[in-house]
Order: sequence, then C-alpha cells, then structure tokens
Amino acid sequence: MSSKATMLCAVTALAVAVALPVRAEVTEVRIAQQFGITYLPLMYMEHQKLLEKHAKQEGLGDVKVIWTKFAGGNVMNDALLSGSLDFASGGVSPLITLWAKTRGNLDVRGVCAMNTMPLYLNTRDPNVKSIKDFTDKDKIALPAVKVSFQAVNLQMAAAAAFGDKNYNKLDKLTVTLSHPDGMAALLSPASEVTAHFTAPPFQYQELEHPGVHTVLNSYKIVGGPHTFTVVWATGKFRKDNPKIYKAFLAAFEEAIGEINRDKPAAAKNYITWANYKGPADLPLKVLDDPLVTFTTTPHKTTTYADFMYRIGSIKVKPKSWKDMFFPEVHNLHGS
Repeated sequence: MSSKATMLCAVTALAVAVALPVRAEVTEVRIAQQFGITYLPLMYMEHQKLLEKHAKQEGLGDVKVIWTKFAGGNVMNDALLSGSLDFASGGVSPLITLWAKTRGNLDVRGVCAMNTMPLYLNTRDPNVKSIKDFTDKDKIALPAVKVSFQAVNLQMAAAAAFGDKNYNKLDKLTVTLSHPDGMAALLSPASEVTAHFTAPPFQYQELEHPGVHTVLNSYKIVGGPHTFTVVWATGKFRKDNPKIYKAFLAAFEEAIGEINRDKPAAAKNYITWANYKGPADLPLKVLDDPLVTFTTTPHKTTTYADFMYRIGSIKVKPKSWKDMFFPEVHNLHGS
C-alpha cells in the first residue's frame, strides 16, 4: 500500500472514531431510602440537591434525581435487581445477601457505610426481661421477617441464648411492619404486637412511654459498635457511570460533614424533612448520643457475614470487609 493510501486510511479511521458518539452517563439517578434518622445523610442529599451539585462539577450538566421510600431492604433489593433502582440503602444484612448472590454477575457491593447505631428490641410486656422470656403469645415487629438487619440480630441473639441450631427459634414470633407502623402497634394496647425491634428515633420515642423497656441492644450482641445502614449499588452501574458514582460519594460525604458540623441544625432539618411528630428534643438527643456516629467507615460487617454464612443464609464468606465494598472506600479502617 502506498504512503498516500496509508495516510488516507488513517484519516478515515480517525474521522469515524470522532464521529462515533461517546456513551453518555445516565441523566436520571434513582435512589431509595427508608424511614428514620439513620437516613439523614440521604435526606440532606435530597433536600439540598447535593448530588445535582456534584454532578455539575463533574461536567454532567443537569441530572435528575428520583427519590423513593421503601419499608425494608428486601424490597429494595428486588428493585435493584430489576433495574428500577440505582442506589439502595438499608441494613447491613440485605447488602450481604445480595453481595453473596451476585458475585460474578451483577456484582452488587457496598458504596459506603452510613453510620454506626445500636438497635433496640423494646417491649411493653413487664414479664419479658430477656429474649428467653418471649412466649407464643408475643409478636415482635421488625422491618422484614428473617431477612432484615433487625431479624438477623434477633437470630444472632437466639443462637447465643439457645444454641446455633435454634438460631431461628424466635422467627415464628416476628411480623413485618415498617418502623412507624411497628411503633404504632407496640404503643397500642389493642395490638397483638408486644415488642418492636426497630431503629432511631423510633426506639427512643417508644422508651418515652411508660411501661416500655429495652430487652436487647444490638451492640451487646456483637460486642461493640457496628454499622447499621449502608448504601449499595451494582458493579455495572458503577462501571457505566463513573462520574455519577464519584458525584454520589462526594455528595454523601458532604452530607455527613454537614450533620457532624452542626447537630442542632441537623436535628431541626430532620424534624422538618421527615415530618417528625415526636418529642421536639428527641432528634438532637439521638444525634448527641455517643453511641451514634455518622460515618462512611464500615464496622463489624464481617461479623454479620460470618454468622449468615454459618447458618446457611449465604453460600460464600468474605475474606475481608473489602470484598463486600467497592474500592473507593478501601482506604478506610473498616471491619
């Protein structure tokens, strides 16, 4: 081939390459959250349009963010698998479940942690001092039977109290209710629900009522502070939308920074954004609780994964917490 022909081929190839459209990132991002003050970072992102701001800084222009609410992580996982959701949020166990199921295909992993918070199992039954005192007359409300983070904590407590083979001994007493509905049921004398395994601020609100006391604190189950809620996504979404993913993390970190910088303002924002109707001073008490921390660092996630593997609810065990989270947070001192 002559040098002139070679040059013509090169120019033609360059022209074709330039003409080919660069695959654009999504212009709509679908994010889901649940109920409670634990989701305050996502509330900041929603109401202050932080993802939209950081997406513009990444050169993506105007990105539309669609927010939805779910009662439990299991329903959120279904939405993520069906492709109708981009970022899911919830307790650690739904993430672990989906991570184990999607390795090698959708590759669902954690984006970051959201906080460390204790979960309380409260009851209005004065005869119930420990989980060994529950009888068939009791009903325990939690976000999702058998699969929610509260349900897994209850199973861990049952395994410790009754032996590993009886980890599911109390599952038959559990019923699925959202946090607001579970609290309403617990506080209604006419309800069959006598106990509620919930989350802030609902667990604190319940304890404001005479006769309600705590049976179980999740920190005692695993021997210290643990991550409660996390954000997760598919590996495909992260790969196809690197700038959106980067903007999400930046927006999330900004939201956490705002909460930790001014907790009184964060408490007021929660009251407004969540349409909170409980005691006015309670949200700030929650945020000031030394047991509550908003952080992107995962804690004790492998403790839960090891238990879930031991009882057979997942078929593979992570070697490290980093197996379950995308590399962007691997620099953190997680567990």
